[in-house]
Amino acid sequence: MRKTNNTLSTIAFDADDTLWENEQFFRLTQQRFFDLLADHSSPDKIYGNLLETERKNLSYYGYGIKGFTLSMLETALEVTGGDVSSHVMSEILKAGREMHDHPVNTLPGVGDTLDKLAGHYRIVLITKGDLFDQERKLAQSGLGDYFDAIEIVSEKETSVYQRIFDQYGDGPKKSMMVGNSLKSDVIPALEAGGWGVHVPHTSTWELDYADRPEGFTRFLELTSITDLPALLETLSEDDA
Repeated sequence: MRKTNNTLSTIAFDADDTLWENEQFFRLTQQRFFDLLADHSSPDKIYGNLLETERKNLSYYGYGIKGFTLSMLETALEVTGGDVSSHVMSEILKAGREMHDHPVNTLPGVGDTLDKLAGHYRIVLITKGDLFDQERKLAQSGLGDYFDAIEIVSEKETSVYQRIFDQYGDGPKKSMMVGNSLKSDVIPALEAGGWGVHVPHTSTWELDYADRPEGFTRFLELTSITDLPALLETLSEDDA
């Protein structure tokens, strides 16, 4: 692949549900949680309570399995009026540990795509969540050697992308962020002045949902990450 030096020098990737599966394991555990509390409330009501608890707890626990597990415990107490059994509490904790123990499943074409880009662009991983868990998943994925830099951040905001693109690249103008989340991967990268490429996943966490951005000439969409190398070949200095 020919490196487009005058257009783009740095490509950053999201991790969860862009490079490997993530949300599906939360949804499976969530259904298990509903089943544990089936005698106390309906799945819809439990889900509503859990979502609001997660929203409230983000500023305390951040993103990831640990915060999700704590939010399930708190929701169980609320739904049962404090009368939750020790068995249910134990099963919730067990479910959280099993999520941590689940092997990492990379998404189709990810390895081949990174292999095509390596050596032609600076490649950066930008992911949010629990430091320990994200490091574990990256190590198990076998993708670590592709990245020139790895950033595990507490939140993906415009200022975060500005800093990372300045630190590891040639500024936002020559940088691109690729991810499945419009809210955390694409929109703040666009607002920082970079390219934002949306690669949708079949599952998106409700708290990570955002409407399609309008008015950004650097907003691009792909149906598969494997289409990225061909897309990069179409970019020219006129697009910058």
